[in-house]
Amino acid sequence: MPQVVRTALRVEGIVQGVGFRPFVYSLATGLGLGGLVGNDVDGVFAEVEGPPRAVREFLRRLEQNAPPLARIDRITATDMTPEGTASFQIVASEPAGGRRTLIAADSATCADCLRELSDPADRRYGYPFINCTNCGPRFTIVRDVPYDRPLTTMASFAMCDLCAAEYHNPADRRFHAQPVCCPSCGPALAVLDGTGKALPDEGSPIDAAARLLRSGRIVAVKGLGGYHLAADSSCEEAVVALRARKHREDKPFAVLAADLAAARRLCDIDSAAAGLLTSRARPIVLLPRRGAKAADSDADANVARATAPGNRHLGIMLPYTPLHHLLVNAAAHPLVLTSGNVSDEPIAYRDADALARLGRIADAFLTHDRLIHIRTDDSVVRAFRGRPMPIRRSRGYAPEPVTVPAGFPRPVLACGAELKSTFCLAKEQHAFVSQHIGDLENTETLRSFTEGIEHFRRLFDIAPQVVAHDLHPEYLSTKYALELADVDLVGVQHHHAHIASCLADNGADGGAPVIGVAFDGTGYGTDGTIWGGEFLIADHADFRRCGHLAPVPMPGGQAAIRQPWRMAAAYVDTGCPDIAPDQLDVARRNEASWAVVLSMARRGVNSPLTSSAGRLFDAVAAILGVRDAVNYEGQAAIELEQLADPAERGGYEAAIEPTQPFRVYGGDLVRAAVVDLADGVPREIAAARFHNGMAALVQAGCLLARERYGLHTVALSGGVFQNALLLEQAVCRLEACGFRVLVHSRVPCNDGGISLGQAVVAAARDRRVTGLPSFGC
Repeated sequence: MPQVVRTALRVEGIVQGVGFRPFVYSLATGLGLGGLVGNDVDGVFAEVEGPPRAVREFLRRLEQNAPPLARIDRITATDMTPEGTASFQIVASEPAGGRRTLIAADSATCADCLRELSDPADRRYGYPFINCTNCGPRFTIVRDVPYDRPLTTMASFAMCDLCAAEYHNPADRRFHAQPVCCPSCGPALAVLDGTGKALPDEGSPIDAAARLLRSGRIVAVKGLGGYHLAADSSCEEAVVALRARKHREDKPFAVLAADLAAARRLCDIDSAAAGLLTSRARPIVLLPRRGAKAADSDADANVARATAPGNRHLGIMLPYTPLHHLLVNAAAHPLVLTSGNVSDEPIAYRDADALARLGRIADAFLTHDRLIHIRTDDSVVRAFRGRPMPIRRSRGYAPEPVTVPAGFPRPVLACGAELKSTFCLAKEQHAFVSQHIGDLENTETLRSFTEGIEHFRRLFDIAPQVVAHDLHPEYLSTKYALELADVDLVGVQHHHAHIASCLADNGADGGAPVIGVAFDGTGYGTDGTIWGGEFLIADHADFRRCGHLAPVPMPGGQAAIRQPWRMAAAYVDTGCPDIAPDQLDVARRNEASWAVVLSMARRGVNSPLTSSAGRLFDAVAAILGVRDAVNYEGQAAIELEQLADPAERGGYEAAIEPTQPFRVYGGDLVRAAVVDLADGVPREIAAARFHNGMAALVQAGCLLARERYGLHTVALSGGVFQNALLLEQAVCRLEACGFRVLVHSRVPCNDGGISLGQAVVAAARDRRVTGLPSFGC
C-alpha cells in the first residue's frame, strides 16, 4: 500500500454559502492532510493528500459531519498522482463553465450570533446585521454564482480590518462568510417618516421604532426579502388602522413573538410545531389559540381581536434576523407583522418603491442600506401528523430544490397556475420551485414572475427546451408560455398537475398509477367545464377521470366565487327543489337577487358548470350563515372549518352514481345541512357533520376506484386539503380501509405546488415521446 495518496473530490448540493470550504479546510488540517479546496459553478472541488487511512477518515467525516446548512447530494472521488503537498489552502473561486451549484435559502440567526448580539462586551453587540457561515442572508442577496461577496448585495460594503481578519482566519466561525460585517463596515439602520425624511435622532433606530410601535403607530420594517408592516399586536386601534390602510378587511395577520416561551403564551404548541417555529427556515406557523374553543374566542387579551377575526388559530413566527430580535425585544410585546403591500400586490422590496407604495400606510420606516436582490415573502406552514404541511413556500425554503428520482431528460420550465403563483425550473434531478409570487392578476406581480424566471435561469444555468403550462387559455402564466419561442410546449391539466405534484413531493417515481383526489376551487377541465372535485387515476405522464362531484351551475361565473350565496342558491335549486326559498335564511338575506340568480342558473346564462369541491364548501358556508360574500380567496371555507365542532362524529351521506366516470352528489350534503338547520341543530354541529360527510365522500370514491382499478395508494392534493379537519378525517378513513395515503410536506397542496406537478408531467411525457432515458439511468 502506498505511503501517500492524493484524491480529487467533487461535492455537489447546497455547499456554497454554508461554510463548506472552511469545514473542509479544518477537517483536512486536523487530519494532517495537504491539498486545496475551492468553489466553482458546480459546487465545491477539493484535493487531499496524505496517508491512506487519514484520507479515508476525511471522506467519512466529510459526509457525516457537514455544516448545518449544507445538503450534500453527491460526492465523486478520483485518484490522482501525489504531488508532495504538505499544506492545505483555500483557493480562488472558478466562475467559468456551465453552472450546477445550488443556492442555500436564507437562514435564521444562529445561537452563537445571538449570544454575541446580546453580549455588551462583543464588538457586534446590538448590531442588526450580525451573521456567520451558519446563518444569515443567502438567496435574497445573491446576484450570481459562485456565491462570493462580489456577486452579492454585500459587494458595496468593504470589510474593515477586523472583519477581514475573521474572514481569512480558518479557525474563525466567519471564515469565508460572505455577508460578514460589523458596525464599522456594514449596513446601517435609519428611521424615516412616511415621506422618506430622517426622523430626529433620539437614540438608536431600533429604540425609536419600538417607541413608535408602543405608541400605536404603524412602522414599515425592511426585512430579508422585503418590507413588513408592523404594529403592536395588543393595540386594537393600531391593528384596525393597519387593516383599513392596507385594504385587508378580514384575512388574518401574523404575529411575531420574541421567543418560544412568548409564543406559548398565545397558542398551544406541540413538539412538531415547536420544531417548525425554531427551525432555520422560521416560517409563520398556524397554531390553535391557547385554550380556544370557538372561532370567536380571544384566548389572549393582549392580542387585538382585529389580528385574526373569527379565527381559532394564529399565525405565529419567531424572529429570524438580528433586526427582528432587537425590535420585538425593544417593543416588549408581540408584534403584528404582515407583508409590506396593499392587498393583492406583491411585497415591496426596493426602497424607493416601498416609500411610494407604503408611505400612505406606514407612519414611519425602519430601513437600511443593504439591497434586497430578490423579493421573498415569509413562508406559511402548519404541522400535520408531526410533519410540515406548507401553505406558502417561500423564505427559508426557496430556492432549495426538490429532488425528482426519474429526473428531467431535457431542461423544463413549468409556469404554474394563476393564483398563489410559483414557477419551476428543472434539470437533471433537481426541480427548483420558486418562492411564492402571488396572484397573477396585475402588472407588478407579472413582472415579479418574469424577473424571477430570468433570475433562476441565470443562477442555475437552465435554458428550457420544454415549457409546461396550465390548460386554461386566459391564465397569464399560460399566455406567457405560449409566447415563448423555440421550445416544446406541454399543456397539463390542472388537477393532474396537483396529483403529480403530490407524487413528486413524496419521492415517488411516478411510474405506477395511484388514485388521486384533487379537491380545489377552480381548474380548467378537458371538457371545457370547471373541475375541482376530482377522482383521478394518475401517474406522472397520464391521467383518467374516474369520478367527480356532480356538476352544478356557477351563477354569474366569477361572481359566484366572490359571493358564495350564489352557490348556495344553485345547490338548493338542484338538490332541494321541495324547499321554498322563504324557508331559508340565506335566501331571505339575498331576496332581492335570489330569483334572478336562479333564473341565470336554470337557463345556463353566464353559469358555467362546475364540479368544484371549493364551491360546495362555499354553498354550505352561506347556508349556515357563515358568509354570503368573501374578501379573500377561500375565506368562506376557512371560516366554515373554524365554525365546525371537532368533537362531533356524525356525518352527512352523499349518494354515488356508479357511471363511468362515477358521480358523487355533493348536493346531498347541502340538503342534509338545510334539514339540520331547520330542525334547530346548532351551526357548529352542522358544519362538523358536513366536514365528516366530505371525508366519507372521499373514502367512498376511493373504495369504488379501488374496486374498479385495483389500486391501493391515494394521493390527496388541491387547496381544499389545506383544511386540517377534513384532511385528518379523510386520512383516518382511508388508512382504516388499508390505503397508503400520500399528502404534501415539501410544497403546498394548493396552486403553489402546481408548477412542480407540471414539470414532472412534462418530463414524463418527454421521456415517452423522445425515448430519452431518466436522468442517471
